[in-house]
Parts: sequence; structure tokens; C-alpha cells
Amino acid sequence: MDRSTAPAAAPAPTLTPASEPTMYFVGVTTGQSSIMRVFPGWMRELGLEARIAGIDLPLRAEPERYREVVAFIKRDPLSLGALVTTHKLDLFKAARDLFEEVGDSAALLDEASSISKRGERLRAHAMDPITSGLSLAAILPDGYWTRQEPQARLLLLGAGGSSLALTLHLHERARAGGDVPSRVVVTNRSPARLEEMRAIHARIGFALPADYVLAPAPADNDAQVERLPAGSVVVNATGLGKDRPGSPLTDAVAFPERAVAWDFNYRGELVFLDQARAQADERTLRVVDGWTYFIHGWTRVIAEVFDREIPTSGPAFDRLSQIAADITGRTANA
Repeated sequence: MDRSTAPAAAPAPTLTPASEPTMYFVGVTTGQSSIMRVFPGWMRELGLEARIAGIDLPLRAEPERYREVVAFIKRDPLSLGALVTTHKLDLFKAARDLFEEVGDSAALLDEASSISKRGERLRAHAMDPITSGLSLAAILPDGYWTRQEPQARLLLLGAGGSSLALTLHLHERARAGGDVPSRVVVTNRSPARLEEMRAIHARIGFALPADYVLAPAPADNDAQVERLPAGSVVVNATGLGKDRPGSPLTDAVAFPERAVAWDFNYRGELVFLDQARAQADERTLRVVDGWTYFIHGWTRVIAEVFDREIPTSGPAFDRLSQIAADITGRTANA
């Protein structure tokens, strides 16, 4: 590309040494996230003294931008760590050599959603296999797949890191003889992510039957939804409705009876959930947004960054969830 027509590089983020213990949120539009208001309330509840700061980067930022962020956290004494959302794949690829410790899931998924320190050692972890599993357990009763809906399948719309993480959780659950769907179906609009997932599944000997379906248009996803048995779980893992407008489905889609429609997102347009709600009464659907995922995702990373035990259920966890709901004005997970 001619230099005169090359796009200008994104400006480097402003990285000022912290004057007090600070945890960072590395994302795209971090100021819009509820966590900026929730975090101080959680710190008071947990008896911790720390602040949160956002680091916004454009989608698919230049590798040097990611390295700058990781190197800054690494060298700044009062910068304790970070939660990474949209950039977790690109950041880890660009800065893997800066970490002294890489968790097993981070190595397998080739991503870092959690940056933390233990002494002088910088640590990278991928928390999604844990948080997606905890979130799924909060949505579905124990025995859902084996007793309540034994024919039901899991359809993941989107083959990115969050989808892969949930499949890894189910793989471990299946190996332990736990409650899992009869089949996993994953769609994606381009083949690369599907092949990456297929390769990882092959490497670990994925313990569930799985289909990897190329779905370049929303109508292709509609067709997969309409093939599902009753009681199946349909997940929007595309980011559509949050990072980008729209839905992976068309308004003409017909959900199966008694299906669960789950969006990994909890803020944004959430068109996918609107489409499910329009059929909820007629088809007895359960419609769930990503609020519980949000709570688990943040509390697991906070526990890692501050080296603090935080329960994943029970009164203490419910208290953190209620604090977040009160601060944001949330009344229900619907």
C-alpha cells in the first residue's frame, strides 16, 4: 500500500503511572460499561482499596499498542492487573513474551482475559472457560441436559474465544460424566474461526459430538436454529448487538419450543434477545442476557488480580450481584 493512502495509526493510549492501586479494563468503549460504577461498590464490600481505569483501543489495534499496555502494567508498581475483553486474542498474540506465567487455558485458547501479578511475575489467564461454565450453571438447572431435555442441543452462533471457552468447559464436564448437551453446533460467517475451533477440539479429543457450520448470512443461522430439537440452547456469541449493530438471526427465525435464548452481552441493542422475546410466549422460550456472565467474569478476574477468594455462589456472591444491580438500576435478568 502506498504510504500516502495508508490509514493513520491509532493514537497510543494515555498510560500515566498510577498514584494508587489500580486495576484496568482494556476494551473498546470501557466508559460505557457498568463496571465503572460498580467497581467502587465492590471494593467497599470486599474491603479493598483500589480504583479502576479504562484503556480503550480500537478493534484489531496495532501490535505495538498492545505491547505498550502490557509493558506499562508490568513495570508500574501500583498497576495491579487488568481484565481484557474484545482484545484478549490480539493482545496475547502481540505480548505473550512479556508474561512470565501463562495459564493452561490461556495457552490453549491463545488469549489473555486476565492480567495479574505475583511479585515480579506477570501472569496471563483465560477465565472464560470458568466464567462461561458458572454462567451456564446459573441458567440451567442441574440435570437439564440428561433428564429434563435429553435431546436438546447447544447452538453457538459465532466461533470466537467465548464460544470456544464454553465448549472447553463442556468437554471437561463430559469427561467427568457431568450434564452436557446431546450435541454442540457452532456456526460462523467465515471459515477460519471454525477451523481453529475444530483443530483445538481434535487436539484435545473433544468429548461431545460437534458440527462446525459455515453460515455467511443470518438466514443460514436461522436454518440451524430451526433444525434444533425442543429445549435447545441458542447462544449469541457474535458480539452483534453490542460491538456491532444487528443480530446473527433474521426476524423470520423460528425458535424451537422451550428453547433458551442466551446472549453473552448484557448491554447494547441486543436485537437477538428482542427477536426471542417476540416469540417467548408462543414458544415458551426462556430469554437470558449476559448479566450473570458479566458478574462472574469480573469477580473471577478481581479474585485473581487481588489474590482474594470470592465465592461463585451463595450469600456473598448474591450480595455482590445485588450491589451491581442497585448501582445500575437493574431489576431483573430478562
